[in-house]
Amino acid sequence: MKIELKLGDITKEEVCAIVNAANSSLLGGGGVDGAIHAAGGEEILRACKEVRKRLYPEGLPVGEAIETTAGEMKASYVIHTVGPVYSQCGSRCEELLSRAYINSMYKALELGCKSISFPALSTGAYGYPQAEAAKIAYKAVHSFTKFDIKVFFIFRSEQSRKIFDEANSTRS
Repeated sequence: MKIELKLGDITKEEVCAIVNAANSSLLGGGGVDGAIHAAGGEEILRACKEVRKRLYPEGLPVGEAIETTAGEMKASYVIHTVGPVYSQCGSRCEELLSRAYINSMYKALELGCKSISFPALSTGAYGYPQAEAAKIAYKAVHSFTKFDIKVFFIFRSEQSRKIFDEANSTRS
């Protein structure tokens, strides 16, 4: 397994799956979620509505992951996952954020993916401290080292990329 940090736009990634920092409604929102829905087009929204209808009528639970088409994007799939809202997750914050990454990785492997791109889950509007979230993300993804999959973390700013890199600089 290879883990790489990149600056860029996750909606332009040429990977098997991109991970959406979704809200539980799966119907789009702001930030990464809104960008993915906009770039992928109506196919993603239709697929998300079907997921809600068939599997999650109350919304996707925090830490779970589900795939849809990537619509008009270069990726084959979007893996939607809901990270925790930092101010509301109490003593379960680390567990829930870790589950969002782990369940996304399992979903990618289930789909036969050899590459996946993640945003920094829960660090935007959901308020998770970036350095703490970076350590959790790296640990969760690094637990998949025995699998042949390339993992990319995509950042919109050099500052965010640097925080992730520094938070994990002591790891091998």
